[in-house]
Amino acid sequence: MTHDLRLRAAELADIEPVRAIERASASRFLGTDRAWLADEEPADVEMLCERVGEGGLLVACDGDVPVAFVMFREVEGCGYVEQVDVLPSHERRGIGVRLIEAVADLAPERGWAALTLSTFKDVPFNAPYYRRLGFEDVEVLTPGMAEIRAEHEARGLDESTRVFMRREV
Repeated sequence: MTHDLRLRAAELADIEPVRAIERASASRFLGTDRAWLADEEPADVEMLCERVGEGGLLVACDGDVPVAFVMFREVEGCGYVEQVDVLPSHERRGIGVRLIEAVADLAPERGWAALTLSTFKDVPFNAPYYRRLGFEDVEVLTPGMAEIRAEHEARGLDESTRVFMRREV
């Protein structure tokens, strides 16, 4: 792991670096049947500004440079993890785990019973990864999850290839 790595709440100045991390991280999908994800636009600036204001965006910095982030919000009394991305140059060092655990650490003070997320079922760095972190597949979607699924479908995601997951905190 990078020795000088520290996690902190994102600031407005981190928005463009976060978008660059998202773009670079999406390159993991090149050469797969989801290569189109590498061409998608990253999270829009307005939404990222909202997450910064709500305390729903953490960055991992190597020195002073953001190299990874986790974006999250409250959905139905749980911390819904919207996205975790790590620069390819910093992958496989446990940074994503540290970011997820940082969100879990916020759960008690925010009154969250669990962390939830939606991810690809069969991509090794998606659902299988989260299962190793203690997340379990959700069989019956809550109304909030159904709303998120509808948002994904509106964006063109094939929800038959995705799964919602939950981990108690």
